[in-house]
Amino acid sequence: MKFVNEVDGDFLIKRRRPRREDLRGYYFRDITAIIHSYPFRRLKHKTQVFFAPKNDHICTRIEHVMHVATISATICKALGLDVDLAWAISLGHDFGHTPFGHVGERILADILRDSGGFNHEIYSLYVVDHLIDYGRGLNLTYAVRDGILHHCGEEFEQAIEPDPTVRDLETVAEVAALPCTWEACVMRISDKVAYLGRDLEDALSLRLIAENEIPRHVTSILGSSNSEIIDTLVNDIIETSTRTGRIGFSDTVYRASVALRDFNYERIYGNPRLAVYHEYFKRILNTLFDYLHSLLDRYGYDPEGYRNEGNTLASRFGDYMSKMRDCYETMGTTSVRKVSDYLAGMTDEYAIDSIQEIMVPKKFDIAFDEYLYSGGSGS
Repeated sequence: MKFVNEVDGDFLIKRRRPRREDLRGYYFRDITAIIHSYPFRRLKHKTQVFFAPKNDHICTRIEHVMHVATISATICKALGLDVDLAWAISLGHDFGHTPFGHVGERILADILRDSGGFNHEIYSLYVVDHLIDYGRGLNLTYAVRDGILHHCGEEFEQAIEPDPTVRDLETVAEVAALPCTWEACVMRISDKVAYLGRDLEDALSLRLIAENEIPRHVTSILGSSNSEIIDTLVNDIIETSTRTGRIGFSDTVYRASVALRDFNYERIYGNPRLAVYHEYFKRILNTLFDYLHSLLDRYGYDPEGYRNEGNTLASRFGDYMSKMRDCYETMGTTSVRKVSDYLAGMTDEYAIDSIQEIMVPKKFDIAFDEYLYSGGSGS
């Protein structure tokens, strides 16, 4: 079975702005642009499942996108597809994730409920198109942008194939549609393969669950370790896709995968030991939003006003607003969205540090020390 994209190849490599290409090729050039961007670097401190991880062996968001990339590349090699395209989509697909993972996304969606809500797939495209480089974006190819927008890893279809409809991607308001390339379909399936076993492995490492709790009919089909699960799923996808002409799982493996997903949702993602922290995340993000929004109302694009607040969060936010001024004024961005852009880009650690900073700034102790040792006296 040969998988051929229906969308014209010249359109797939089209960029939002013309640029002179080089020896790297269109999609490998997108890979390098993504890797060298600030949002990619921040992924190493963003939640995959377990927030603000201090354990180096627990998966972070940057490891997740690398796992997706290697899995999708393996499947694409076997199916004769473009590996560079799959890599590029994989590396950029989660740029829209907030601090504290999907919990943070739901909190931000609630904050923005009267302003269009929040969806990390749509936001990922917004990041690569606009926010990176303070408004210029990465100028990625259409195929990569389409794959990022339509990756939708939380949907668990048994099999998919491309939708060759050409869209104005920036006007897409929901992500129910399928991507337009086979490579993006492979990446969308690979996203599930990457998190199913790894989330289970991390939960076992943290003793959130015990191995004997995993349904026996699942382990008998998929295996019990992350490597076994990935091996089973990847080989099944390659065999089934070659046989059926669609990217997907066999009936037996699909049923076992859904059972494992349901187990993960019940015993890991919905575990009370994790849920107890959700109120803290809500308090952190809501407090930061209110504070930054009040600063924006007062100082607008004036960096000096923010610096006079006397804390590093305000200074950094003021610097950000100053650099984003042209972009935001051109797009007519609302104040609510300006603040949510900054919040969404935060890592777990930066969000936690920021809430501490606005309560007791780092300069707080320094100011008293300077006063004390300069000979000042109290009454």
